[in-house]
Amino acid sequence: MKADGSTSDDQGCTISLYVKAGSDGESIGNCPFSQRLFMILWLKGVIFNVTTVDLKRKPADLQDLAPGTNPPFMTFNGEVKVDVNKIEEFLEEKLSPPRFPKLAAKHPESNTAGIDVFAKFSAYIKNPRKDINETLEKALLKSLRRLDEYLRSPLPDEINADESGDVPESTRSFLDGNELTLADCNLLPKLHILKVVAKKYRNFEIPAEMTALCRYLTSAYQREEFTKTCPNEREIHFAYIDVAKKIK
Repeated sequence: MKADGSTSDDQGCTISLYVKAGSDGESIGNCPFSQRLFMILWLKGVIFNVTTVDLKRKPADLQDLAPGTNPPFMTFNGEVKVDVNKIEEFLEEKLSPPRFPKLAAKHPESNTAGIDVFAKFSAYIKNPRKDINETLEKALLKSLRRLDEYLRSPLPDEINADESGDVPESTRSFLDGNELTLADCNLLPKLHILKVVAKKYRNFEIPAEMTALCRYLTSAYQREEFTKTCPNEREIHFAYIDVAKKIK
């Protein structure tokens, strides 16, 4: 599959993103790291190609391009880039203002908000033991609650120093404000997987009282940079068939 990210005139660079293919070998597969880079390139407003790579039948030309490397990886003007964090840094440096938007979060705390959520989810979903299931679920809820509290707490630029009284609750859409940043590109794909898998295999849903977290996800599902880079739910379910353990 190939797709253009967005519209831009002659940008002076050729970019190809290689992401994990789904079970059909063509659609977008379940991989939060692939989606992270896909979102970044889309948000940059740069023209790029996306190629899905079937890991079971990896084409010979791709093996030559990035030997021993599984997607995601990228070529930039023919140069292969393989480390997700380094690719993110490279794109932020190369595709910079004024031509391209800066995507780094302004507030350092936004980069670490929800940092342990996916690990807590993974421990919860992989556990087959009934005697510790409740403990692991509570640990996941605690992690989600901390993320909700961060999204509920106003950022410095949301606070009016001239006003007295209680500081109002934040109404921002995303981690670092009302626009998507690199922090969201990292966290949202993982939250989507959590939401889909936990519902399917544990009948677990993010509690409605976590209103700031629910607002965050609602805002994300209204942005095509997120929704159109998501694998479909069937692919996510498929990826977790053998990972999600039945409680015994």
